[in-house]
Amino acid sequence: MFTLASCGLEQASAGAPPGEATIGVGSMYEPQNLDNAGGGGQGATEALTGNVYEGLFRLTDEGRVENLLAESHTVSPDGLTYTFRIRNGVTFHSGAPLTPDDVAHSIRRVTAAASTSSRRGTLDMIESIAGSGRDAVVVKLSSRSISFVYNLSQVWIVNDAHKDLSASEDGTGPYRLGTWKRGSSLSLDRFDGYWGRKAANARVVFRYFTDASALNNALLTGAVDVVTGMQSPDALALFDGDPGYRISNGKSTTKLLLAFNNRRAPFDRMLVRKAVSSAIDERKLLDSIWNGYGSMIGSMVPPTDPWYEDLTHVNPYDVELARRQLAEAGYPRGFAFTLDTPTYDPHPTVAAFVKSELAKIGITVEINMVTADEWYTKVYRNHDFTATLQEHVNDRDVRWYGDPGFYWGYDNPQVAREVKRAERAGTVEEQTALLRKVGRRIAEDAASNWLFLYPQIVIGSSAVSGYPVNGLNAQFYVYDIVKR
Repeated sequence: MFTLASCGLEQASAGAPPGEATIGVGSMYEPQNLDNAGGGGQGATEALTGNVYEGLFRLTDEGRVENLLAESHTVSPDGLTYTFRIRNGVTFHSGAPLTPDDVAHSIRRVTAAASTSSRRGTLDMIESIAGSGRDAVVVKLSSRSISFVYNLSQVWIVNDAHKDLSASEDGTGPYRLGTWKRGSSLSLDRFDGYWGRKAANARVVFRYFTDASALNNALLTGAVDVVTGMQSPDALALFDGDPGYRISNGKSTTKLLLAFNNRRAPFDRMLVRKAVSSAIDERKLLDSIWNGYGSMIGSMVPPTDPWYEDLTHVNPYDVELARRQLAEAGYPRGFAFTLDTPTYDPHPTVAAFVKSELAKIGITVEINMVTADEWYTKVYRNHDFTATLQEHVNDRDVRWYGDPGFYWGYDNPQVAREVKRAERAGTVEEQTALLRKVGRRIAEDAASNWLFLYPQIVIGSSAVSGYPVNGLNAQFYVYDIVKR
């Protein structure tokens, strides 16, 4: 369990015996709450996935899916029945044993109507879940799901008797929750009753910052040992060439979107969306923000996805083309709209750049700064926006363009059919071909404007090692981090 305390910082430990160190982790992403199926956001995933909560399967930092709480599984010849054998001897932090009922409950809560989990739509083919004996769970699907096991790696297994996951926890992971100081830090303490190999350190403290300079200073002063993702590339000069630090440039899946509300004028018109996309010099933006790091991305598919294709040419930077498209769409003198913009870096800078670029074609942008909580309610849940800036961290998330109910409201029946067909594919090759078609179509429709793919720059003190560098799906496993 945890206690809610006042803000404050505690220095990362130095000189502790091997295995007894406290590791300080710096991040820009504090949880909204502690429930990843109830609006906890990227921060909950980063701090708790794999550390406090585990899934039936584990997604490694290299993108492989491995058994975790599932010792093994079998699939029926028609691909519709999965039987998972649950690992014996696993207990929750409360001391309760892991049972098939806990697994069934955990999957159901992700697929429930009230769930805000990004995996909810990927599991809607589940027809029934039932325990079988003392250590098995049988899941029946209404249709084949080639990504089913992969998607289960993102589902936390929770104690079915634990009621309030938004403010407390009961997981099976190598850490239990220590203290959450809202606006400041969240600590994890090694769980001595863990079923597997114990964590390599005694304690981890995630420290939260809203300003990139403060995050950098925390690393420079030793308040943290590693940052999960560098948000200020200009600051790399502070660490580059210094033997006291190690810089890792991993494989990112985080896309920064100028997301249009496709339901609302003027962005219900494809030509308007294409005009806006072509009016923004994304290369100049990327270079100004990331100084040579990161990459251009012309669709929702990063290079690490099997169905990646370079589509940056589909909506090229061309101001004259943008003017013609805008006139053809019925807006020869432009229009005005409000851009809902998260307050944390680099969104304010990106919003100012977008405003300046669109002014060249007669579009007036009013920037409305919103907190992460406000964005979640206003944009994500209520769809009360015209356009917004937001990063999407997950890999394999092009599928959201097949869901007209998603917050951006893109509704193309052909894309929806192809997303469904891809998930029901019998082979990876068939799935890949279909999702490449989806990627091309959403680029041609300018369903969103994919501004750039973030770099995944992790910087740590040279005294620590064992941390992940790719950060797939925002996860950040801390149990292998050691400090010398």
